[in-house]
Amino acid sequence: MASVLTVLLLGCWLAGRSGVWGEGTHPKPSISVSPAGVIPVGGNVTIRCRHQRQGLMILLYKAGDGNLLTYTDPAGSEAEFPVPSARREQSGNYTCRYSNRTGPAAYSEPSDPVQIIVADPSLPRPSISLSPTWVTVPGADVTIRCQGQCRDVRFSLHKAGDLNPQRHMDPAGAGAEFRIPTVGRQHGGNYSCSYRPRSEPFVSSQPSDPVQLVLAGEGPGSASPLP
Repeated sequence: MASVLTVLLLGCWLAGRSGVWGEGTHPKPSISVSPAGVIPVGGNVTIRCRHQRQGLMILLYKAGDGNLLTYTDPAGSEAEFPVPSARREQSGNYTCRYSNRTGPAAYSEPSDPVQIIVADPSLPRPSISLSPTWVTVPGADVTIRCQGQCRDVRFSLHKAGDLNPQRHMDPAGAGAEFRIPTVGRQHGGNYSCSYRPRSEPFVSSQPSDPVQLVLAGEGPGSASPLP
């Protein structure tokens, strides 16, 4: 990571002498996060930026900060920005772009954004329950209830085996209900839920304990999105 003073000086230089390359001649870079998904507080995460040219600086930005966050000068066309021991305030949307090393500053369009979501253990874990609670007959309606201790949060429903949440809900109170009408084999499996404060949309609670949805005569099915 570059020093704060160096980053500030580079930011001023770019602001004073800058242009934007066209997308046709200088495609915007790609960006990714590893590991993907929610990162626990104190966990390590790496942001990777890649472009199609060599001999260029790669610049990293965080949404809301308004300025260049850091930069690197890789030998190739890919750069890694490690985030060791991730903190709550490091959650958010990140983008990167690349710039020439010499001459009047010019830089690419920013990459698409990528998210870092941090799970904070200080947030109470929600609880989860199923209705009906026993083995479910195919074609029945099932309701998954998530209950927390905080209001003004957004609940997410997760299914084991799926990287992305199945559904989101913004309830008025401290609980949310996810209804599955006409349940089928594809809905069987383990579910959990989590929530994020609306004031900090990239900070998450840890997931609830799992609950299992079992269909009579079929057992847990393969993972698939809810309707």
